[in-house]
Amino acid sequence: MQHKGLCFWTTWCARRRARTICLSLAFITISLHLLLVLVSLSIHHLPCDTPHPPRTHVLRDLARTNYTSTGIRSDPSGNHQRHISSEDGKMDTNSHVKGPYNKGLTTTGGRKTQMSGPGSTGPSGADRSGSWESDLLKMKALFDHPLYSTPRPAVPEDDWLLKVKPKVKASEKSSLMWKSDTQDGYEDIQWNRSSESHPPWLRFHLGITRWELYPHQDPNMELLVQHLATHRIVSAVQKSGGTQLKLVMSFPNYGQALFKPKKQERDEESNYNLYYFSDFERHNAEIAAFHLDRILGYRRIPPVVGRLVNVIKEIKDVTTDRKLARTFFTSPVGNVCFYGQCSYYCSTEHAVCGHPRDLEASLAVMLPDLSLATRRSWRSPWRRSYSRSKLASWETDPDYCETIKKTPPYDKGTRLVDFMDMVILDFLMSNMDRHHYETFEKFGNDTFLLHLDNGRGFGRHSKDEPSILAPLTQCCRIRHSTWLRLRLLSLPQYHISDVMRASLSQDPLHKVAPLLSEPHLTALSRRLKTVLETVSHCQEQRRNDGSGQNVIYDDLAHLKWSTKE
Repeated sequence: MQHKGLCFWTTWCARRRARTICLSLAFITISLHLLLVLVSLSIHHLPCDTPHPPRTHVLRDLARTNYTSTGIRSDPSGNHQRHISSEDGKMDTNSHVKGPYNKGLTTTGGRKTQMSGPGSTGPSGADRSGSWESDLLKMKALFDHPLYSTPRPAVPEDDWLLKVKPKVKASEKSSLMWKSDTQDGYEDIQWNRSSESHPPWLRFHLGITRWELYPHQDPNMELLVQHLATHRIVSAVQKSGGTQLKLVMSFPNYGQALFKPKKQERDEESNYNLYYFSDFERHNAEIAAFHLDRILGYRRIPPVVGRLVNVIKEIKDVTTDRKLARTFFTSPVGNVCFYGQCSYYCSTEHAVCGHPRDLEASLAVMLPDLSLATRRSWRSPWRRSYSRSKLASWETDPDYCETIKKTPPYDKGTRLVDFMDMVILDFLMSNMDRHHYETFEKFGNDTFLLHLDNGRGFGRHSKDEPSILAPLTQCCRIRHSTWLRLRLLSLPQYHISDVMRASLSQDPLHKVAPLLSEPHLTALSRRLKTVLETVSHCQEQRRNDGSGQNVIYDDLAHLKWSTKE
């Protein structure tokens, strides 16, 4: 009995000791939890957003506020203003930018998105704003100069590319209307003879003449650019042909645009070891080429605008192209990508990706359908061999140009000097890939050249390519009006780099980052000087050899302009 009592006492003591230990541990645990709660409440919470690569905070803020694009407006005094269009087409009084050199984008709720480039805040933002205003004034002064703004005579009937049907009898009045049944995503349209009923893209088509795609300071240009930058995309299909990815975008009013996506950063130079035909096409080069073409007074490139496109909502969800739809995927970091199908750069290794869904791109308005306005493709006489070892004839024959001058259509009319205009444009933007050019067949040989497909321009700023100027060097021929405008753009009050900077600042993508880096703008000035020196050398050479051949083709004999005005 004594033994059993001892065992019972020992067991009871052990249980009591264990209970005491458990209660102590529970008390300590509760105390630690309370202490942690008190400490955590006293600490300021940091944001949980995942880090983004440089400049993507701009895209993120744009996506959160449903901003799709930027339009451009000008008031009567010439002060340029930007405004942001929301998806429902209504303007928010808190969401517009006060100018291209504004310090930031004010978004809904007062949050600001910092701008990159000369108009941004920071050490250089305030310093650049005065220069930015000066650049805009230079651009306005340039376009007001007589070399650009001289009134032109009425266009003859046969010099219009397209015509609206002539007025018919009242019994056939219905044929005056352009009608279509409502389709998914498209508007039920009724266009009549009045231009006021036409959408901007149709006005652009109806305004093309024998000598230019659009007139100087065309009021329709602002509407057309705004249309490309803001209108809802209802269809996206891959464009056939070519070596790189291109899409055709359609809008509710049946307008269409050629889409080229961003493939590399703006300040990234082309690899020196790559051949010109292996280079990427750049979306910002397409945009910059349009602005440069307008600054040179050519107006031979269809209007191009930059746009942030939602890869899911504006491409994948609206495409009817099954081959394109099968190429979408999500990258390891969560970006939506696609690559399409084309000859060279359409694979997962060369996919284009959003950040995570927003993708920069250029949109160029499509020219009239070939069934309405046939175009003829011409092989460039100074086409490169596109071989890694073989040289072209113009690279080995010193008298090559003399042969070309005797060959139709370069033996008469303005075709040779029209070609020289294109050569100068290509040299200024360092485009080596001009193997063909096009004209509207209706006008025969007596018309302007279309400056299409400029995506391989502005690839290198640190090196100039003198071989691009070979036609001008060998032929020593240039249009008088082009010569005067080039000299005008070399003057401080109309400096080409400053005017180009101002012009590009009006594009919607400028709010993300300047479309051309400063080294590219500096290269424009340097190359312009080379063109002027080449023409001056030609003039001196002709004076010395006594050939009597004129370097300047006089297309302004009746005008008394001077670049000193």
